[in-house]
Amino acid sequence: MSKTIHPISGTVALITILSFWLSTIWSEAFAAAQVVTTVKTLIPYGFFVLVPALMAAGGSGFRLGKRMRSPLIDAKKKRMPLIVSNGILILIPSALYLSFKAQTGAFDMSFYVVQAIELMAGAVNITLLGLNMRDGLRLSRRRTRRPDAKVE
Repeated sequence: MSKTIHPISGTVALITILSFWLSTIWSEAFAAAQVVTTVKTLIPYGFFVLVPALMAAGGSGFRLGKRMRSPLIDAKKKRMPLIVSNGILILIPSALYLSFKAQTGAFDMSFYVVQAIELMAGAVNITLLGLNMRDGLRLSRRRTRRPDAKVE
């Protein structure tokens, strides 16, 4: 079950964060203030998809990697606390703040400073999740190439 849940939930999480990031960039660069307000208002609702996906990916990944020994597994395990901390300490509070500011029409200096921080932190999480996906794909290819190899 974890072998199915893990890649699906990880992909959903990565695509969700990527959609937040790209929609923010697009709306800020090419759209009117009303579109920015809509994007910033909708992003917190995306947490109802993102948070369970991250929890499922983390839980299933922990379960899958519990008995495996590999530098790739170790790298994935080291990235996860950074991804979680970045999300809880920077991305979620920033998204809530920006949503509030956008809904009140306060596109001031603090809005754009927090927006820049959020975009940088989002890019970090996209990169880290992408690296985890890459390593997960390498691990799954390794298992399918060597069916005689013992993976507990």
